[in-house]
Formats: sequence, structure tokens, C-alpha cells
Amino acid sequence: MRLYCDNLCFSYYQTPVLKNISLSLKEGELVSVVGPNGVGKTTLFKCLLGFLTPSSGNIYIQDKEIRSYTKKELSWEIAYIPQSYNPSFDFTVLDSVLMGCASKLGTFQIPSAEQKKKALSVLEKLGIKHLAGRGSTKISGGERQLMLLARALMQDANILIMDEPTASLDYGNSIMVMQNITHLCEKGYTVIFSTHDPNQARRFSSRILALKSGEIVSDGPPESLTSEVLKTLYGIDVSICEKCGGVTLGI
Repeated sequence: MRLYCDNLCFSYYQTPVLKNISLSLKEGELVSVVGPNGVGKTTLFKCLLGFLTPSSGNIYIQDKEIRSYTKKELSWEIAYIPQSYNPSFDFTVLDSVLMGCASKLGTFQIPSAEQKKKALSVLEKLGIKHLAGRGSTKISGGERQLMLLARALMQDANILIMDEPTASLDYGNSIMVMQNITHLCEKGYTVIFSTHDPNQARRFSSRILALKSGEIVSDGPPESLTSEVLKTLYGIDVSICEKCGGVTLGI
């Protein structure tokens, strides 16, 4: 197991948010987390990243308890890609990606020629090498998400956590980002991401985790996200096309 949590609980000011969450992530898995707003998806991610300390339960990465990692060591194991990014300064795409090397550099060090070469290689694999010299404020939302993905890959972490990575993107950019994420999983990366789009979850995920009120409602392959589960999550009637697997409003 690359990542494992056992009976994870978390509360904000005595209010339970996560309740006995047990989860394991394997090499090459693309796991989506679905559920309505406020059910604990982002809180779960913050616990897995070490940003929050669980009320109880344990989290292990590579069979090592997360609390035994230093922040620098943890950055070598797990990387985070936020749902949106609006840079305050117009750093080039290449410089923004090289920021992913920060945990490997000393206080006054700058990225080496070898690290720059690697960053260009990562950009090429994601199809945006031609943007290397362009300012990060002058590219599209989809291109910016791929830039953030490239920056995360420069950490050399094998686990990627993505909080609604396509939430602010149009359909074309959303597909482009998800296809690149799928390719990374095919190469052995482990990815867990949240989404409000059940069609996206069913189309791209190898596994879907459904949360409601801080508890796991279902955890299984894409077909486990049934119309009954969706009604439990969102309180609406939906139908799932048996032929294409798409989710539509029930009639």
C-alpha cells in the first residue's frame, strides 16, 4: 500500500467532520472522492497531507506513520494540486514548475541545469513545453492546472492529491487535464481527487469513494456509484445509462 488510513476521525471544535474513515491507496490507482459540499472531502485531504492532525486514527505512507515524517520528507512522498491558482507575480511557466524543487534545495541554492532539463521534460510529457517561457498569468486555466501538475511532479512524489482539479475549467480543458492524470496513473502514480461531477468520476476513475456526513457510503469500482448511492448523497433521482454509463436526471 502506498497510503493507508485506519479509523480516521477529525472534529472542528467538538463537531465531528470525519468518522472512522479507513482507506488504502495502491500504486497506479486513480481514486475519486464524491459527495455534497461540507461532507469532509477537503478535510480528509488536509489530514492525508499532514496539514491537519486527526482526532484519532492513523495515517501511513509507505508503511511509515505520517507523524514520523518531517515536512520535507513528506513533500517527497505526497504532492498537492489545488483546484485553482491565480499567481500574484507573472513568473514564467518554467520558473513556476521549478518551484517544485524547493524542498531539495538549500537556502541559497538555485535549480541546477539538470533540474531545469527535467522540468522541461515534464512539461513536454504534459504537452505544454511550448509554454515554458510564457508568463503564468498569460495562459489558460487548463494550461495552468497542467503547470501545477508539472510543479507537483518535480517534487518526485508518487502520491498526488487534487482538490477539484477541473472545477473552474471548460469542458475541453477539463478533458485535457483528466487525460493527463490518467496517463500518470498508467505510469504508476497514485492519484486521489475530489469532484462534484459523477460522470467524470465514473469515466476516469479506477475507484470511487462516496462520502456523506463524514462517513463512507460506498467504496468500489466506477459501477459502484449507482443511482441509489447518488440519491443517498444528493437527495435527487437520477438514472444511469447501461450502455454508456452516463448519469442523467431521473424522469
